[in-house]
Amino acid sequence: MKLAFSTLGVPGLPLPEVVRLAADHGYQGVELRAHPEEPVHLGLSSLKRADVVEAFKAAGVEILTVAGYVQVAAEGDDEAVSAELAKLLKLARDLGARYVRVFPGGGDQDPADADATAARRLGSAAPAAADMGVTILLETHDSHRAGADVARIAGTVGHPRVGAIWDVLHTWLAGEDPTATHAILAPHLGYVQVKDVASPTDLTPLPLGTGTLPLAACLELLDPDTWVCWEYEKRWHPDAADLPGLLSAGREHLLRLGAPKG
Repeated sequence: MKLAFSTLGVPGLPLPEVVRLAADHGYQGVELRAHPEEPVHLGLSSLKRADVVEAFKAAGVEILTVAGYVQVAAEGDDEAVSAELAKLLKLARDLGARYVRVFPGGGDQDPADADATAARRLGSAAPAAADMGVTILLETHDSHRAGADVARIAGTVGHPRVGAIWDVLHTWLAGEDPTATHAILAPHLGYVQVKDVASPTDLTPLPLGTGTLPLAACLELLDPDTWVCWEYEKRWHPDAADLPGLLSAGREHLLRLGAPKG
């Protein structure tokens, strides 16, 4: 198991500090939130992009993902969505990231219409992603919480550069059993996002292992080389405990859960 954490847990933290946290606490990678309020965003200059690459390379930490906010199933014209996705792909290429994260964002549309829109846009972007060596991953989220929802879209696209992120919180909220989620997402799976919360009505982030999410049931299904990313949503819950003090214990907990049984 390879471990990463998301910069959603350390909002606005300068990148040298992000790199130091990963290296000091034994995380092999980082999921970089791409947003104007963060050090990494779509307007980052070529020089700054090179600086980011060098900082991570020097520490031996991988940039796993550029986590964008494109909503590929959203209603409206394709042009704006496709343009933003193209910028995300270029940013990921320049940073040497494996993946770009996108959301469904289908809202209250008919599911078939949302699926078709997402598949069309992702299919259109897939050749460019392949040329850049980047894979687009659709996260189990919002209108498409279940693995079955995301697998419908990825399966329709049918391109190796379009896959899925399994966010265990959202598949749990959808009522989907981890075994079913893994079985349907396995052909498309890029990596798994883990977190912990108290209940479906209290999503304040908790230290891993202190909440109710079925993390053991999820992790025991994974291949040993699968990336697992801790998405601690401090950005949306400012009163939650600070992530840096939790990273070492979180790493040890994930390694215990992912250790071979028997």
